[in-house]
Amino acid sequence: MPKLKTSRAAAKRFSKTGTGKLKRFKAGKQHILTKKSQKTKRNLRKATMTDSTNVKNMKKILPYL
Repeated sequence: MPKLKTSRAAAKRFSKTGTGKLKRFKAGKQHILTKKSQKTKRNLRKATMTDSTNVKNMKKILPYL
């Protein structure tokens, strides 16, 4: 069985929690922040879990994570 390649782009963006779920950071906090409310920007700081519908694809591109 050949070795599987990890998607390096995904490996830099996702990390695994202790329970095996995938943690990610929210998009939209890089630029064009002046029109966003303080509440929106505060909520974008927090990390969140990857949606269950995407987990199957993520496991495929992150085989050793």
